[in-house]
Amino acid sequence: MAETIYGYICVSTKDQNEDRQLIALREVDIPEKHIYMDKQSGKSFNRPQYKKLVRKLKKDDLLYIKNIDRLGRNYEEIQNQWRILTKEKGVDIVVLDMPLLDTRRGKDLVGTFLSDIVLQVLSFVAENEQTNIKQRQAEGIAAAKARGVKFGRPPRPLPENFYEVHKAWREKKIPLKQAAALCRLPEGTFYSKARNFGKKG
Repeated sequence: MAETIYGYICVSTKDQNEDRQLIALREVDIPEKHIYMDKQSGKSFNRPQYKKLVRKLKKDDLLYIKNIDRLGRNYEEIQNQWRILTKEKGVDIVVLDMPLLDTRRGKDLVGTFLSDIVLQVLSFVAENEQTNIKQRQAEGIAAAKARGVKFGRPPRPLPENFYEVHKAWREKKIPLKQAAALCRLPEGTFYSKARNFGKKG
């Protein structure tokens, strides 16, 4: 039976667009219905479309991906998935950005050895890049905080009647529960705001 050709795309919903990968897969004439795409982080292999694709793949099928980090970003997991696809399921894989990673070529000992080395190096690079991204993000956040940049939601403005209610509560004219209700705030929130307001005063 003739091989079936598939393509796989993985993009992060935050900062990536699938067009580059899609164009590359279309150029090798993969039918649209055989292109599977996940829009989530590539750190984990718990991706619905990838899992669906793996279930579909059978011996002698051919899978195209644009580059190795589309398959994953964890060194051990990339190696493991590659072994499952090529050894257990008998699927051929072509990594378009790295012609040496084409399992249709060099099925002899030397070819397999070269593919394994290239795969190990690229898997290491993919995971290392992920680590570097996290480090750059952490450094960027730390630098922004040092400059006084605030993260998270801005604090909600005080209710218009807060000053009067706060004054009455401080003078023990009304209990905390009533003061919070008048300002339409949870008791804990009113108390916290009242303490801070008192310090400002």
